[in-house]
Amino acid sequence: MNETILDFAIIASGFIGYFISFSLVTTSFYKNRANNYLSISLFLITSLTLLGWFGIEDTVLEFLNNPVLEYLFAVTLFTYFLIQIEHRYLKKSWYKWLYLPFIIVLIIETIVLFYHSDFDDIVFFITDNTSFFYNTFLIFWGRKLIKRSPTVSKDKKRWLLRLNFFFICALMIWLLSSIEFYIFDSEYATGFLFILLSFLSWWILYYGVFKLQLIVQKEEIHEYLTSKSTKSTQTRRKINETTSSKIITQLYELMDKEELYKNPLLSRLDLATRLETNEGYLSQIINQELNKSIIQFVNEYRIEAAKNLLHNPVFNKYSLEAIGMEVGFKSKSTFYSTFKKSLGMSPGAFRKLQKRPDS
Repeated sequence: MNETILDFAIIASGFIGYFISFSLVTTSFYKNRANNYLSISLFLITSLTLLGWFGIEDTVLEFLNNPVLEYLFAVTLFTYFLIQIEHRYLKKSWYKWLYLPFIIVLIIETIVLFYHSDFDDIVFFITDNTSFFYNTFLIFWGRKLIKRSPTVSKDKKRWLLRLNFFFICALMIWLLSSIEFYIFDSEYATGFLFILLSFLSWWILYYGVFKLQLIVQKEEIHEYLTSKSTKSTQTRRKINETTSSKIITQLYELMDKEELYKNPLLSRLDLATRLETNEGYLSQIINQELNKSIIQFVNEYRIEAAKNLLHNPVFNKYSLEAIGMEVGFKSKSTFYSTFKKSLGMSPGAFRKLQKRPDS
């Protein structure tokens, strides 16, 4: 019974893995060069998991379960890391030689497939164990490059290091399963390895790919706005300096010039510190002169910035959540609820309204 449940779980994870791998190269939201290599990597590891878990000996699929795919996986995953950190190695002529072990093993396995000999087991043992060291080398090398990359944001670096660490854990279990198999002739660690690899598909689906893509889109939006103008896209608010206090005037200047509202962690204390006053007095003066709370004041700027982005067709390709993150909202739910409360419609409905010819 337990084995049947485990079989079902691995099959389900396999379908999820294949679904994600195809979605990465066919869906506009995810489609980019880096995700093309992640798609190949996920496809390969899903295939290795399914082929390794279910008996495929003495079938045409046995060739696929040989170490050939493991060598290709090592390079595609390493390439994914290089593209994400925009490393100069991608432009080096020697980079393509990383595919050489895959080509060599492919030739060897093809020869073994058609010309059986007494050395087949020895060849498999050597290529299988060498693939472990090749994967280990490239994964740890990739981790080192990610840590040293000066151009990657903290959020992206955190995701890449987490994905890299997951594969390090898989490598350790792979090593333990090999030791267990050759010394104790059992496969408990092997079973755990396949469960871990199956879990990878779900983890990438629910956390990794989607969250990382939001970060990438947010960075692209920010870079575009920065390149187009160093000034705020906000409409400058007319301030009546005769009736507004000095603090309110300075507050508007901070929002318009420095765009403090785009910081999702902006607090009342942060604003009070910048204005050289205390939190209580700041809340009191905003309430008295503007008849609103600090959070309402900040969110008005965020909503106005979101409206500008949603109105601009340049940003139609970006998700609503990425736009919400760019203007300073912590989460999708907060962005949606605040936007709807302010305008009486969702961000999606507002975007569709802007796309109409008569809008």
